[in-house]
Amino acid sequence: MYRSRLGTDLSDITLNYVSSINDDVEIFFYDILGSQAHSLMLYENKIITKNDVSKILSALQSLKKEKLDTLSGAEDIHELIESLVIKKIGMGSGGKMHTARSRNDQVALDIRMKIRDDINIICNCILDVIEALISVAKIHQKTVMPLYTHLQQAQAGLFSHYLLAHVDVLFRDFERLYTTFVHVNQSPLGAGPVGGTSIAIDRHSTARMLGFDGIVENSLDATSTRDFVVEYVAMIAILMTNLSRISEDFIIWTTSEFSFIELADEFTSPSSVMPQKKNPDILELTRGKTAQVIGNLTANLTTLKGLASGYGRDLQQIKSSIWSSSKISISALMIFKSILLTLHVNEKKMKKAAETSYLIALDIAEKLVQNQIPFRTAHKITGELVQIAHGSKISMDKLGMKDISKIAKKTKTDPKLITKIIHSSNITSSLNERKSFGSSGYEEQKRMITDRIQKISIYRTKMTKRENDISKALENLSNKINELIK
Repeated sequence: MYRSRLGTDLSDITLNYVSSINDDVEIFFYDILGSQAHSLMLYENKIITKNDVSKILSALQSLKKEKLDTLSGAEDIHELIESLVIKKIGMGSGGKMHTARSRNDQVALDIRMKIRDDINIICNCILDVIEALISVAKIHQKTVMPLYTHLQQAQAGLFSHYLLAHVDVLFRDFERLYTTFVHVNQSPLGAGPVGGTSIAIDRHSTARMLGFDGIVENSLDATSTRDFVVEYVAMIAILMTNLSRISEDFIIWTTSEFSFIELADEFTSPSSVMPQKKNPDILELTRGKTAQVIGNLTANLTTLKGLASGYGRDLQQIKSSIWSSSKISISALMIFKSILLTLHVNEKKMKKAAETSYLIALDIAEKLVQNQIPFRTAHKITGELVQIAHGSKISMDKLGMKDISKIAKKTKTDPKLITKIIHSSNITSSLNERKSFGSSGYEEQKRMITDRIQKISIYRTKMTKRENDISKALENLSNKINELIK
């Protein structure tokens, strides 16, 4: 339909190569909404008649109920919808629908509407996962476990503290996407192909009708920029990377060597030949799908870096990466919520791992510091105590006075003080005495959980308002449409 300048139609092979119809299924509904708002704006500004707009709107409404024909021969969803409208109501009215716009501002509009909806879905899913993490953390405020650096046991901690760490990570993911929404929710419609139009349209009107917060003012920027796409996919890549890190922890902790946790059966897979296997395939796929999203981000950046100003057909290839990134992240978040709420935690195994290592070493050093011993000296004393205990395969409280006196003499420290500190130090005392703000001490868990619950409530309220603003705008648009086609 758009090939009036050209003498021949595309061959089937070429059409298949250039067509984006299969990818455009995701924006079919948004393209119809955009066309309805644009047509209404044309009517309200006396560019088309009431008879024309009534027919156009009616035809577009009927298309919402029809199955999309991906074998239509159209290059994209915009051509397909326009051709179907013309087929239904004739060229006299249907041919006016595309007045004062281009496929370039159409597709930018559709993508923005799709991404803003996906952002709202993902933000709510993130809050769901955060709530799940907190609910498990509340249960495990007394569950002792080792905390790691370099995958080596470092300090005694609590499982709740581990979970709350990821709560805070996901809050940042939420905040990044919440802010990205502001950059996405700006209307490009009416910018035309690249330089605007001589027809007296009202771009602000269509923006309001579609629930946008404003417009992308510069017409060149509006049609050819996809930085908002890159920003969105980048935020999803960061989110998935964070989920992948939790996945890696859980994969390690489900091994028989650790046995800290066990996944519910529905989130594992068996072996085809080894009957005993219970594989964490869902978590492994999360790692793999994270790589896919990172690949989407890289593809988008690579596409954009070589484009001159103005629209290029290369931008068509970006769409599929958006849909893919959205679907992966939404699915991953929904699954993670269920994994957390069905997780079995082996508290005894975690505690044993913490108690059979030397995780109170830092606590002993800090108690020496509290007795006016320089930290570097305290570090040396404790390090040598650990070395002797490890070599003798005993716990530090089993060290004899002979070994302690030997270390005390070298560092000019009272051996009785060292002995007293060793015997008064254990995992429980360590966690009771951990007082620094945000630490893994018992008391800090209560405060942090309460704080995060309040934070969820604030963000839920903000999300509800944002969604309601869009819903109200689209409801008003629907009412206007119904008034004109009844």
